[in-house]
Amino acid sequence: MLDYIKGEIVELTPASVIIETGGLGYMAHISLNTYSALSGMKQCQLFVYESIREDAHLLFGFIGKRERDLFLLLISVSGVGANTARMVLSSLAVYELEGIISTGNASALKTIKGIGNKTAERIIIDLKDKVKPGSGPAESTGMPAIQSETAKEAISALTMLGFNQPASQKVVGKIVKEDPALTVEQMIKNALKML
Repeated sequence: MLDYIKGEIVELTPASVIIETGGLGYMAHISLNTYSALSGMKQCQLFVYESIREDAHLLFGFIGKRERDLFLLLISVSGVGANTARMVLSSLAVYELEGIISTGNASALKTIKGIGNKTAERIIIDLKDKVKPGSGPAESTGMPAIQSETAKEAISALTMLGFNQPASQKVVGKIVKEDPALTVEQMIKNALKML
């Protein structure tokens, strides 16, 4: 099994990254936290999880081992698949998720798209003893970009995550009116709570 990929970032979107190493391009699905950490970088080391299914072989990439460990714990919970786990890690920073799980705050998990009452409670019950609260943010968020470009990126990311474009535009428009200085990551996190 692959542990990490180190190489040149060829393409970066809010939902995926292509890293070239040894003449091969590896495409990995990423969370918004990883996207923010990779923004502006030319080279990176990404910790990976390889999902081998009957219909697809997928790579999921993470900026740190802490994020990958949380991903692995989330997908071990019945009813939580890889895309749901990625959605959770896109909506919350690693330290926030660790705090929510360790304090048993199921209502905070229910604000994430795809997480209902039963799933939130199952995550808390299954992972409470396995997760310890973290020490705080591992990485700082990126610098705010130009407003219109930021909004376009946020809408693009939401449509890549499976939301329809008109709903994404409406929600992002509302968020931009409230706080135009938000980063792409912050806009998407806020939008995920509203969609």
